[in-house]
Amino acid sequence: MEIYKSNRQNYSEELKSINTKYNSISFLRFISILLFLGSLFYYIKTSKSVFVIMAIVLFASFLFLMRIHSKLSFHRKIKSALVDINENEITYLERKSIPFENGAEFNDFHHPYAYDLDIFGEHSLFQNLNRTATFIGKRTLAKQLLTLLPNDEILKNHQAVQELKEKLNWRQEFLAFAKVGQDNETLYKTLLQWSVFNSKSLSKGAIFISYLFPALFLSCFLGYLITSKTVFLSCLSFLFIFNLMILGNFLKRIKMEIAQADNINVIISQYGLLVQKIENETFHSEKLIALQQKLNFQNQKASVHLQQLAELFSKMDSIGNFVTGLLFNGTFLFNLHVLKSLIAWKKQHAVVLEVWLEVIGEFEMLNSLANFSYNNPDFVFPALNSNYEIDFSNLSHPLLNPTTRVGNEVQFQPQSFMILTGSNMSGKSTFLRSLGINMVLTGMGSPVCASSANVHPLPVLVSMRLSDSLSDSESYFFAEIKRLKQIMDELEDNPAFVLLDEILRGTNSDDKRNGTIEVVKKVIAKKAIGAIATHDIEVCLTTNEYPEILTNKCFEVEISNNELHFDYTLRDGICKNKSATFLMKKMGVI
Repeated sequence: MEIYKSNRQNYSEELKSINTKYNSISFLRFISILLFLGSLFYYIKTSKSVFVIMAIVLFASFLFLMRIHSKLSFHRKIKSALVDINENEITYLERKSIPFENGAEFNDFHHPYAYDLDIFGEHSLFQNLNRTATFIGKRTLAKQLLTLLPNDEILKNHQAVQELKEKLNWRQEFLAFAKVGQDNETLYKTLLQWSVFNSKSLSKGAIFISYLFPALFLSCFLGYLITSKTVFLSCLSFLFIFNLMILGNFLKRIKMEIAQADNINVIISQYGLLVQKIENETFHSEKLIALQQKLNFQNQKASVHLQQLAELFSKMDSIGNFVTGLLFNGTFLFNLHVLKSLIAWKKQHAVVLEVWLEVIGEFEMLNSLANFSYNNPDFVFPALNSNYEIDFSNLSHPLLNPTTRVGNEVQFQPQSFMILTGSNMSGKSTFLRSLGINMVLTGMGSPVCASSANVHPLPVLVSMRLSDSLSDSESYFFAEIKRLKQIMDELEDNPAFVLLDEILRGTNSDDKRNGTIEVVKKVIAKKAIGAIATHDIEVCLTTNEYPEILTNKCFEVEISNNELHFDYTLRDGICKNKSATFLMKKMGVI
């Protein structure tokens, strides 16, 4: 946390210095324009050429100050974003709040584990990991949380995350650039829709006209300057009107080309700056180098191509200004030339534009994992195997308070499936979620909340927390049956890591017990690894039938000095103590 406090202090001081310069330049800019207007006034009054020279110098100074002012404005936004980034990390680590987007829009109640393991939403894994600021970055992180990578890709992510972990300043600057861009889903999709919109090239005749009539206009203008003959003025007027008529024929096509693309040049420029940050950094891990290489196209950097596109859209905005559009198009068919360049850019780059944006998304996702690793130096990158071995030492839930969370030793061999018992509030559900979350983190190439881990990454299938679906007219029980069917169907194709918590709660005790036992038998027959939590002791007796596969584990509660005490430590065997009756008596319920 100290590094974040130090960064906040340093960036705050830099921001203060920039603000001082920014205000000074603003004042000088104001003074220069006042003196410029004063010089013009005295020239009109006295006709002295010295005032013309002063006016020219002052106007040039105003333009120069405008340029400096614009640069300072951008730097001020970046420094302000960096202050906020470090402030957010401090707030997060002090556990005051989680000041990051929660990704609730990505929640999928039909996904095998997204809802059950709190992957999205308030206080979710996504919200704790998320250090993205573009839509593609947020979407990439969400997608990765729901996807199991092959072992070789997980290892590549390990290397990339470990490298980025040490690049704190670069990661924060990258995030700051993304934040000031104010990207959103609409802008992202608008750009991609434009890139795939089928734009036909201009005909040879249209291209010939686009050069012929501006050339004639320029020739007539030069002819008038040289000869001062009024006939050239008549030609200029005719050509000006004719150029506008030509543009009118293309106006509908121009508007179709830039439909809903207002100010999109700003976000394209911002994408270009993010790409440039990637291009200019030196990387050593295989994945980061591969991503960086995707940003080379036609012997030029992607940032150069994106800047060209941003400039073209910026130029096309001139058509929305009546005076500018009239002047530029009446003389040189300006927007027709821009349209031609936009179409040419699209023809050349449409196939790689989305790839470039995906590279930005990948870096934001990896930066999020690197930040997670940096904030949790005691977390480890699991060793991987292909032998269906899953071992965790000191396993806990990564989102619990590190000062109070309790770690446990977990091995899924020689027995591969655990029947878990324990009284209410003893920690069963939290333990199951700890297993599930750490398996998800393993599958995406992240460090896990353990002191050591050896894992065979597997698909995660969970039935822990379902809800009635009023919109689908489903009861809780039917929703649970559908989830169990989904789990069984998934197990037909591949082994998986299965977590079940008190299944079949919507039926009577005998039916629930018998059904649970049959589910356990079928799950282990399909070579699943995992655990089931239950309160029914008879379910635990199933281990007698399958001692090589099933094992009993439990969480105990102690009653001391008329108080319940939970140590959240995983033990061998079946739970013996019960807390429900004691707690109800203590609270006067019974």
